[in-house]
Amino acid sequence: MQIDTVNPATGKVIASYEAESSEDVGRKVRLGREAYAEWKKVDLGERAELMRRLGRVMRKNREDYARTVTEEMGKPVRQSLAEIEKCAWVCDYYAEHAEVFLRDQIVPTEFRKSFVSFEPLGVIASIMPWNFPFWQVMRFAVPALTAGNVGILKHSSVCLGSSLKIEQAFHDAGFPENVFQIVIGDYRVGEALVQADIDAVSVTGSLNTGRRVAELASAGMKKFVLELGGSDPFVVLEDADLNQTAHMATQSRLLNTGQSCIAAKRFIVVRSVAEKFTKLFVENTEAEVVGDPLDPKTTVGPLVRDSQRQALAKQVEDARAKGGKVLIGGNPVKRDGFFYEPTIVSNVGHEMDLVREEVFGPAAPIIVVENEEQAVREANNSEFGLGASIWTNNIERGIKIARQIESGLVSVNEMVRSDPRLPFGGVKKSGIGRELSEFGIREFVNIKSVVVKDIQSRLLVE
Repeated sequence: MQIDTVNPATGKVIASYEAESSEDVGRKVRLGREAYAEWKKVDLGERAELMRRLGRVMRKNREDYARTVTEEMGKPVRQSLAEIEKCAWVCDYYAEHAEVFLRDQIVPTEFRKSFVSFEPLGVIASIMPWNFPFWQVMRFAVPALTAGNVGILKHSSVCLGSSLKIEQAFHDAGFPENVFQIVIGDYRVGEALVQADIDAVSVTGSLNTGRRVAELASAGMKKFVLELGGSDPFVVLEDADLNQTAHMATQSRLLNTGQSCIAAKRFIVVRSVAEKFTKLFVENTEAEVVGDPLDPKTTVGPLVRDSQRQALAKQVEDARAKGGKVLIGGNPVKRDGFFYEPTIVSNVGHEMDLVREEVFGPAAPIIVVENEEQAVREANNSEFGLGASIWTNNIERGIKIARQIESGLVSVNEMVRSDPRLPFGGVKKSGIGRELSEFGIREFVNIKSVVVKDIQSRLLVE
């Protein structure tokens, strides 16, 4: 089967690839198993040095990698460059900190010695989406491989060129053969990979993808980590700095053309400042530049596929039909490619898809509430729980509210971002498990307890 990748800014095919078979998947898993037998023996210091080299490869080739990302999925090129730099950062971070994260932990007991060790699991599969083609792979692969595992990536059909460049980057950094591999194909190849002789799987993707992977992995008693998206609340309280908040609302909603799991998606505003915030939000959004994503001046590119644009248009039209007021945008852009106008909708309610569903595109619903208590209830009124942000000039108030929000990450006076230093993941239907930080590197290890009793004490008794 042939898989075509399409430039979403033009709608034209840019490359074609031949999908691999389930037999190919099985062969690569066997190669990974053989590579693991040696890789797990490599000293952690050597693995860390290879990660440093990988970071250097990322920085050396950032222009090339960024162009590939932009051409395959439409991200504005400045944001693509920032994505590659973040990949280098995660390499550096684990190279520096892995020894501490994986060091034996001594536990005082009545025995001669008791400790906890962190040992690799084996062959880890990853199924990754298209919206951050390099970053989402690297935030899985870097900690997993540093811990002594090997990885096999099944990437989205949208960004197969990116997957090939990632595989080549590991090779260029000097990693042993088959420590990191890719397989090419659609969902059937992904299912074959999960059902093959792997030890665990990491998934970033849709709720339906996560459910299917969890079903298949559970049947084989294989561990899984799932990051499945969100509908992040952006809570604006009456004491917020509205100029700063409106600017950050625009950035948080339109980053990657709104195609981010941790983009702000529900704007919950206290009534006393709703009118002023809305005016500023519209003004900031009007200033964004929609255009060719390879132009450095562009801030909003195309959606990844026409089907994605149609899904967004359906959500906006549903809101309009049910009484929502479109303040700006609300239509496809009349040009080649899969562009949609940045859109803000007021007078919305929970009967609308724009509020109930995850919105993966440049459209923002504004929900007006009466007070802080109602804002918290509204923020938690979602099946998702990935990220949230709170905007207030009272830091202690922001922290108090952050503790009440049902999500894996809460930012006060900052947009939600993933960070190698902090655990990343969600609650409710946003996922299971964590990536990044010391918690992420320990997801794919055997946390082993070792207890040692002094044999001499037994001999003396005898």
